[in-house]
Amino acid sequence: MTNTLRVSFEFFPPKVGDAEDSFWATVRRLETIGPDFVSVTYGAGGTTQDRTLATLALLTGETKLRAAGHLTCVGKSKDEVNAVIRAYKASGVNHIVALRGDPPGGVGTRFSPHPDGYRNAADLVRGIREIGQFDVSVSAYPERHPDSVSIEEDLAFMADKAENGATRALSQFFFHNAFFLRLRDRIAARGIKINLVPGILPITNFARVCEFAAKCGAHIPPELEQRFAGLDKDPETRNLVAAMVAAEQVTALQREGVTDFHFYTLNRSDLVYAICRVLGLGAPAQGEAAA
Repeated sequence: MTNTLRVSFEFFPPKVGDAEDSFWATVRRLETIGPDFVSVTYGAGGTTQDRTLATLALLTGETKLRAAGHLTCVGKSKDEVNAVIRAYKASGVNHIVALRGDPPGGVGTRFSPHPDGYRNAADLVRGIREIGQFDVSVSAYPERHPDSVSIEEDLAFMADKAENGATRALSQFFFHNAFFLRLRDRIAARGIKINLVPGILPITNFARVCEFAAKCGAHIPPELEQRFAGLDKDPETRNLVAAMVAAEQVTALQREGVTDFHFYTLNRSDLVYAICRVLGLGAPAQGEAAA
């Protein structure tokens, strides 16, 4: 089962200082897993634009990793966004994760396109394709986008993104596999040609994950809450449980025919590395460990 497993990792650009050393240690460790690609986030409204570009340039120039840059169209004109697309290309980045992005007030605030900007993610995908040959990924929400009135509206947007050139949809994290599988079935039933990839979030801090889930509308199963109850001051046990929970989720999805998985690392390698090793990835070749 593991010989068909492909993984990718999401990072956010580190701040200047000690965080940079920690970030690159994480990158080097996870590089040994052999991911299909790694992505670097863009920050709300492009607030990390310079650091994102610098991080991507280093990833493409100093590692063997295939790097993808996130890009949003919130609060920016087309010319401003297009300049970033061209900067990605100049840095050797040929994969863009195209997102509408959250409005300045955050999730739940009404989105208003820039008067001279891209209207939404599908429009952004079209613009990227007009500039150059990029591999374009987009987002997907197994439990409905917080701003959508229904899953059907989400599917219509997904069809539009695929028709404009997106080939991969990276899902928001979820803990009920049934939501992801239902979305996959609905995408297939509509004839939308896109590879739906589940987003996996290892739980390093259960309270923080609950906050993330409340913002994006992801449900937390009661049994998951029970498994992490009382472990706030027991990080060693918590990490063991977290690795087991994520590995169980991945193997259950593999049984349903899923082969690609996108991990939200939060710039930490310990849990993601352990999970990948449990799944049979990243093991040194025979004799390599003793060399």
